[in-house]
Amino acid sequence: MANLIIIPIFNEEQYIKRVIEKVRENTDSDILVINDGSTDKSYEILNSISKEIKRINHPENQGYGKSLIDGFNFAISNNYRLAVTIDCDEQHEPHLISIFFNEINLPLIPSFVKRGGGRSFDIVSGSRYLKEYSTNNPPPLDRKRINDEITKIINQITGYNLTDSFCGFKAYKVDSLRKLKLTEWGYGMPLQLWIQAWNRGLTVKEYPIGRIYKNLDRSLGKEMDVPEKRLAYYKRIIESATSNEQ
Repeated sequence: MANLIIIPIFNEEQYIKRVIEKVRENTDSDILVINDGSTDKSYEILNSISKEIKRINHPENQGYGKSLIDGFNFAISNNYRLAVTIDCDEQHEPHLISIFFNEINLPLIPSFVKRGGGRSFDIVSGSRYLKEYSTNNPPPLDRKRINDEITKIINQITGYNLTDSFCGFKAYKVDSLRKLKLTEWGYGMPLQLWIQAWNRGLTVKEYPIGRIYKNLDRSLGKEMDVPEKRLAYYKRIIESATSNEQ
């Protein structure tokens, strides 16, 4: 069974060619790019790179979460074994893809055996805060504060003991994704994912990655650019996901 690399894009004309080239240098897995209504030349550049790259095109922007959900559904429908999600803004280093594939196949460490029943991990999640590297960029203060607060809440609900609940660099067992019913289309989708994963008995480990920021001025959207509104949105997602699991 083949593996799949899922790359969501929205206005990534500055990065997309380099990112895909680096991904192809580091894995022979299939690549799926989800274009989420880009208004720049991202999709044109994608079409000029290679016809071998699989693609989903949203005519209009639907949200980061929707792009990932579509990627997961593609992986499930096409019976891939493993899937890795990686962002297209050069925050994630493609040479780590093979390490993520290796990590998700490792046997569970003893503290996970009771919960996992002796199997390997269901999700390997990158963490920008698990280890400090000398090359790390300092995180934007409001993003770090919100990440810390939301991660603490997720840990209280799930017991996963995460250090970074928002990192988009992850590896998944596709059979494990079949157990999730994700519906959140926005940036808060990972919070819904963590709560559903915990309630379905999925096992998770974090793997340290570098903290890289190429464009701190990038907008998350009008409402999401306001820290307190962003925090309130994330809390609503957690509350909704928790109540739906009861």
